[in-house]
Amino acid sequence: MFARYKRSMTDMAELPPEPEGWLPAKELDYIRAHLPVVYVDIVPVRMSDSGQVTEVGLLLRAVDDAMSRALVSGRVLYHERLRDALVRHLEKDLGALSLPRVPPQPTPFMIAEYFPTRGISPFFDSRQHCISLAYVIPVDGECEASQDALDIVWLTPEEAASEDIGCEMHGGQDLILRKGLASIGALPQH
Repeated sequence: MFARYKRSMTDMAELPPEPEGWLPAKELDYIRAHLPVVYVDIVPVRMSDSGQVTEVGLLLRAVDDAMSRALVSGRVLYHERLRDALVRHLEKDLGALSLPRVPPQPTPFMIAEYFPTRGISPFFDSRQHCISLAYVIPVDGECEASQDALDIVWLTPEEAASEDIGCEMHGGQDLILRKGLASIGALPQH
């Protein structure tokens, strides 16, 4: 009766090869070619005690042999709550000690629709059509680039929203950054 529960300590300590909810690359490519995928885009910020944004964190990534600045972003897995996806991506890109302050019921400040064809919307992703829910999330802990991020730089809101930095970002993420900062009063709304 209990034979199926008998495992050695080694078996119990082994982790699955991929987290639950991940698809093999071939299946993900098929889905990306046929259905929109849900993503999150996150503007990580540091805040003063009075609630003012003092710094904005931008990642440095190497994509297709080119360096670019980027927001924290990624897919929402099957059966994953949005809050859990936000925490997972922040910890994946900024480190486990980043201490994000994600509210119990996070509400996006905008929805960005990325297309694999330029010109349909300001948001472009050559791999897929995706719907991204965008959030501004304060982080309180020690942040260091991890996973595929090479570095994280902390800039003032004005520096982060500058044209120079915007030119280093791809796919329309500079627009998300500016709208996010404006939505919390860190930049004037246009």
